Amino acid sequence: MTLEEKINLDLKDAMKAKDKVALRGIRAIKAAILLANTDGSGEELNEEKEIKLVQKLIKQRRDSLDIYEKQNREDLAVQEREEIEIIEKYLPKQLNEEELTAVLREIIAQTGASSAKDMGKVMGAASKALAGKADGKTISALVKNLLG
Repeated sequence: MTLEEKINLDLKDAMKAKDKVALRGIRAIKAAILLANTDGSGEELNEEKEIKLVQKLIKQRRDSLDIYEKQNREDLAVQEREEIEIIEKYLPKQLNEEELTAVLREIIAQTGASSAKDMGKVMGAASKALAGKADGKTISALVKNLLG
């Protein structure tokens, strides 16, 4: 089942349940899918692009959440947290720190990286291998730790 099909089913369920929080999050994903399908590139959404799309939505909300928290706008921050929680359900299972460290050590060994100078090489391979399974900031921090 594609992300679009899953979203349409979940949207119907959220409407029936009158779940306003779920509706906001699901509609955001639906709108992003619609934009991606009609962007003029002619490319179909595959699983990799769907994951990137969902990650982008979460990143946007985290950025907004950060701003709202700095400006003491708890009313808006709550909405962002709720939407993040709903949207994250459409990502693959996230790796915990131990699993992530193990995968990164393997990637470092494969790329032959030995110092912080090789971070770009490691991050490129890690981003491909861990697409949707971990946050980019977390990956970056762990790679710096392991290479530093």
